Amino acid sequence: MSVTTEDVIRDVRGAHAAAKDCAASDGATSQLLAILQQGPGFFCFLRHADDVITLTNNAFRQLVGGRDIADCALDATPLVRWPGFRERLDEARAGLASPDPLRVAVLSQTNAGSAAQERFVEFSFQPVWAGGRALLGVAVHGHDVTAHVREVRELSASNARSEAVLDVLGDGFVVFDEEFRVVKLNPAALKYDGRRAEEIIGKIQWEAWPTLAGSALEIAYRRCLAEQVQISFERRYLGFGKDRWLELRVCPVPGGIVSFYRDITERKASEEALRASEERFRALVEAVPHQVWEAGPDGSVEWSNGRFPEYLGITLDDLANGAWERIVHPEDYPIVARAWRRALQDGTIFEGEIRLKRARDGTYRWFVSKAVPVRDTDGVVIRWIGTNTDIHDQKTAAEELVHLNARLERRVEESTRDRDRLWHLSTDLMLVADFNGAIVAANPAWGRMLDWRNGDLVQASLLDFIHPEDRSEAHVAVGRLAGTVTTCSVQSRLRHRDGSYRWIAWTAVSDEHFIHAVGRDITAEEQAARALKQAEEALRQSQKMEAVGQLTGGIAHDFNNLLTGVIGSLDLIRTRIAQGRAGDIERYVDAAMSSANRAAALTHRLLAFSRRQPLDPKPVDANALVASMEELFRRTVRETIDVELRARRDLWLTLCDPNQLESALLNLVINARDAMPDGGSIAIGTDNVELDDAYATTQQDVKPGPYVALSVSDTGSGMSDDVLARVFEPFFTTKPIGQGTGLGLSMVYGFVRQSGGHVRIASAIGQGTVVTIFLPRYLGDAEPQDPSATAVLGARAKAHETVLVVEDETVVRGLIVEMLKEQGYRVLEAEDGPKGLAVLQTGQPIDLLLTDVGLPGLNGRQLADAFRAERPDLRVLFMTGYVESSLLSAGFLGPGMEVIAKPFTLDALAARIEAIIHGS
Repeated sequence: MSVTTEDVIRDVRGAHAAAKDCAASDGATSQLLAILQQGPGFFCFLRHADDVITLTNNAFRQLVGGRDIADCALDATPLVRWPGFRERLDEARAGLASPDPLRVAVLSQTNAGSAAQERFVEFSFQPVWAGGRALLGVAVHGHDVTAHVREVRELSASNARSEAVLDVLGDGFVVFDEEFRVVKLNPAALKYDGRRAEEIIGKIQWEAWPTLAGSALEIAYRRCLAEQVQISFERRYLGFGKDRWLELRVCPVPGGIVSFYRDITERKASEEALRASEERFRALVEAVPHQVWEAGPDGSVEWSNGRFPEYLGITLDDLANGAWERIVHPEDYPIVARAWRRALQDGTIFEGEIRLKRARDGTYRWFVSKAVPVRDTDGVVIRWIGTNTDIHDQKTAAEELVHLNARLERRVEESTRDRDRLWHLSTDLMLVADFNGAIVAANPAWGRMLDWRNGDLVQASLLDFIHPEDRSEAHVAVGRLAGTVTTCSVQSRLRHRDGSYRWIAWTAVSDEHFIHAVGRDITAEEQAARALKQAEEALRQSQKMEAVGQLTGGIAHDFNNLLTGVIGSLDLIRTRIAQGRAGDIERYVDAAMSSANRAAALTHRLLAFSRRQPLDPKPVDANALVASMEELFRRTVRETIDVELRARRDLWLTLCDPNQLESALLNLVINARDAMPDGGSIAIGTDNVELDDAYATTQQDVKPGPYVALSVSDTGSGMSDDVLARVFEPFFTTKPIGQGTGLGLSMVYGFVRQSGGHVRIASAIGQGTVVTIFLPRYLGDAEPQDPSATAVLGARAKAHETVLVVEDETVVRGLIVEMLKEQGYRVLEAEDGPKGLAVLQTGQPIDLLLTDVGLPGLNGRQLADAFRAERPDLRVLFMTGYVESSLLSAGFLGPGMEVIAKPFTLDALAARIEAIIHGS
């Protein structure tokens, strides 16, 4: 800064003026003013009364831009714009001393015309008193602190930059003082820790992280501070719910230490995964059944799995010293060596089959050896990875397969020759046909057997040679072979050239394109079978005739006995009437009636066996029927025999004649009783059964389906197979003479068969017998009727009730007409169907049609239908002693129709007519 002469004079003048105001005129004052003028720093004096600047030194004037502001009021100078200047001036006047100077940033020029520079000046304010009583003004003194401010600013900026760098570091750091008190943490450290900065700063390390007290980390911190050395290590951090791996670097700094750390958890996980992967790779390499090896870029083996030395019995050093010649087969070594050198030279994949010597027994085995080059980023081969795979077994198997194929080809040739010989020499017919039945090839047997030449057959349809009656079956067989069926057997008749036919049994198979068939001539067998069938028919006819002879003989025997009783009794009656001895007539009448009733029972059983008896089928609950007969069963057997009922709860209904079923069960119980003279047990059971197709095919005339089964079993003597074969024959019995008719089981068999059922007998000597009756299940809605309910009504005829009797037997018709008249009925009669229709045409009232079923010209049912056409409500009662199967079919008896079997008593007929007419 430069000072001119004029400036100095002006300052001196100003000093004198100030001295006058201060009443100081001596030389000391002048000297003081001179010192102030020349003193360092900035100085000015402001008069109290009017805030006029009365004195400035040269430096102050330079501070305000070189202006002379002496004798200027404060408000007219730049000083008034300095922040805080006026406030501090007022404080000084008031006697208030500020402990800190006022720092002001001032733009000043060093020389006129030079650029303004920012300068920092610190001012202090000192009040000046006159004799300690009156305030003269305020002396302002300042000194330049620009360099200091700039240094502080630069240091602060440097610190800010350092702080910013540390704050944005990915690594965390913690600064400790010499007492290991936390001074600072960066955001990364707080992120790792999970707490706020105020929870940590100011605390000693062991307070902030209690788990570190006495740990290896504390030892590292103390060593770093004591020895002033940097320490690096890795540590697993488990504090405050964390589980992380950290890499720490502890460094000494002035006044303490700083700990840098970074999270290496992912790196540790990667290292662990890599270690595990390498471990798995090593385990895999050791587990594979191959020799695995690694070679350097020059081809020398540097590593292998355990199978390599285990098989070869050598070490890697042995290989480096030329052991390859000892382990590779002499014939393979030159070839392999050249190929390996070529692969090393060209950097191409090496592969070849070699024989390696096994150290255990010195044998050679075939291996396929393969090596693949591994290259760096520049494409340079840096190593080779290779494997040796044992293919000895496959090689041996391949050689054996070659030999086997050769043998197979020879066998195929031999088989082809054999087939050709068979084709030409076979006596059976052979052919190849397409799926349309056209013959592609036929063997010479066609000519020998049927006199057809090959030209007659090829391209002709096989069906043209088959008998017309057999063509449909043959056509179906061809269609099946053309579809999904690959094997088929069929019999047909083939035409000879002379027009005759021969029976051929075909066996055919199909492939993708053709049908191959072989036909065997079975004409002789068919003729023998027909002859056998005819012989069997003749035998059956002979057996039938024998059975008829036995049947007629038995009938003649029994009926002769019965007729003797009837005729003898009638003769005696006639004699006694002629003698006038009427007292003995009743006894002979009873004898005649007894013989007649026995004859009626005999004919009833014969009709049951022949399945011609008249039935009255109804829905029957077999459980209820058996239960109603329990007392009868028990009275029928002896006291030494136990009777047990085994009824199924949910038994189905069946449709049959309940009276005939009762008779059949009673017959079976009596037979069972007679088979146990010394006592035993009888079980009567019921069940629901399903007879399937497999069972039905093993029986005669049995239809599969649901049946109600009733069984009677005993613990008696049983029957042999010979007896079982004849049990259903009429008049066959094993009982002593006079104890059986031989018609009991025949009657059961006839009733069951007539009802559409089936009878099965199982028996063995000493093991008892089981007879099972199968009756078809009834699926209707009708409730079963009580089979034991029988209504016997007395005669309640009225004279106006008319009955038309149609009967072709004169004696029977006369007896019926006479009985009805005696009962009080009005009776009309006709001897056949047409005459009965004539009565209808007369228009006479008729309450009941009583007609025989088997009438000449027009049967009873046809007559009833004719009457019903005119009189729908007419009641009908059929009489029959023999009913054709067609008349016994379902639906024979319509509504309001009933049947009564001959022979019957006149009382029974009268009761039945009364019940029908009056609806009882």
